[in-house]
Amino acid sequence: MTFKQFFQRFPNEEACKQHFKAYRDKSGVTCKKCQGKEHYWLSTISYYKCKSCGFRTSLKSGTVMENSKLPYQHWYMAFMLVSSTKKSFSALEIQRQIEHKFYEPIWLMMHKIRRVMGQRDAEYRLENTIEMDEGFFITTPEDIRRDYKGKRLPRLKKRMKPGKGSPRTATVLVMAESIPNFNHNNIHKPKRAVRFIKMIRVEDNKAETILPEVRKNIVCENAEITTDGANHYSKLRAIVKGHQCVKMTHIDAHTVLPWVHKTISNAKRNLLGIHHSIGRGYIQNYLNEFCFKFNRRYNEMDLFDRTLNVATNYQWYN
Repeated sequence: MTFKQFFQRFPNEEACKQHFKAYRDKSGVTCKKCQGKEHYWLSTISYYKCKSCGFRTSLKSGTVMENSKLPYQHWYMAFMLVSSTKKSFSALEIQRQIEHKFYEPIWLMMHKIRRVMGQRDAEYRLENTIEMDEGFFITTPEDIRRDYKGKRLPRLKKRMKPGKGSPRTATVLVMAESIPNFNHNNIHKPKRAVRFIKMIRVEDNKAETILPEVRKNIVCENAEITTDGANHYSKLRAIVKGHQCVKMTHIDAHTVLPWVHKTISNAKRNLLGIHHSIGRGYIQNYLNEFCFKFNRRYNEMDLFDRTLNVATNYQWYN
């Protein structure tokens, strides 16, 4: 959706509010007290009233907008900007486009949207042929904070080195479901076509950490996983249909796990080029947005409606 299309469709706050109400009526409202599905609409105060117990539910309650004082049009503009490009927007840029006075509410709004995106993708599981590897993303350590002026205040006396095991890096488990691609004739492209991906931040790359995530995100009964020769993947054979372990001593990794490495590279470039510095505790939210857009890359025309759907049916604090 372009800016012109957006303002033609949602010219003011009331138009956004009425559209959101119509979307909620379509999705259905559940009473928090008795779980009832039928409600009256109290137009004078913009509340739903349960027909069974009389409990009142606000229009924003039970959605990503719950407890937010931002106008509906601010939320709708954020949905539009998030869904209008393959890349992302920083909270500071969203604040500038929306022309909001304060940064913090916009930052919180964007993280709420990214969190419900992750909740939606968590309902799906990968299957069949899957590539899996871990990536290491540079983040801002917990020992570094910013004061109210935005200046970075380092607390560590020694210089932190990047790479595996560094306090600066977050370990991310990356999985890519792919299928054979027999139609392409370009020898420089992978022989497999990627379908869906998942990126999950884990505390470490030990087997006892990775195996529960595999069970949660992969249909193990019919999954055939390809990994490198790392020791923490040795127990995968016991829980999946097939496990191909390839030692990368004399083989280029991008030829064995092409889509995993492309995903890691694109995600790193996206985060570095737009957000520049990401806190350790928030990197999963940014990965949620990246995966949400990638998994719906062939539905760009209705990505706004898909974003609005998850915003309406999912709560950011779950």
